Amino acid sequence: MDQTIITLTVNGTEVTQPVEPRICLADFLRGQLNLTGTHLGCEHGVCGACTVLVDGRAVRGCLMFAVQAHGLKVETVEGLAPDPQQLNPLQRAFMKHHGLQCGFCTPGILMTMTEFLRNNPAPGERDIREVLSGNICRCTGYEGIVAAVIEAAAEMRGEQTESSLLTETNPT
Repeated sequence: MDQTIITLTVNGTEVTQPVEPRICLADFLRGQLNLTGTHLGCEHGVCGACTVLVDGRAVRGCLMFAVQAHGLKVETVEGLAPDPQQLNPLQRAFMKHHGLQCGFCTPGILMTMTEFLRNNPAPGERDIREVLSGNICRCTGYEGIVAAVIEAAAEMRGEQTESSLLTETNPT
């Protein structure tokens, strides 16, 4: 099978790899780069489980060929936290508000909400639900997810939240 050499930046690290032109970005991330946080659900762009950020924009990794990412910056769920012991505000809020159950959809939702919060630092519940409509979650009912996004947005704006107060009074 013919292969094309691509170079892209993934979670801040430049990567050069050969790839078959028919391989989608999600399969490339999972199979060749071992970034298994990006999940493949429907493989038709409907469920949102494969959402990653490409040059800061949420895209469905199952609908984009890896060769299309040549020269671009890709962010996956693995790149959200500086390290596993130091989650970002959105990840912490998801844990606190039980915004995940089985976790299959969670990486795609986190990436979708990451782009959303970068562009909308003070979203309302209705806006959050509208953006979430592109991500299917069969477990949570979305209530915890919405609450988590609202809290994370407040923390990212520098407002004191219950979580940030606990961190300040009980450092680990």
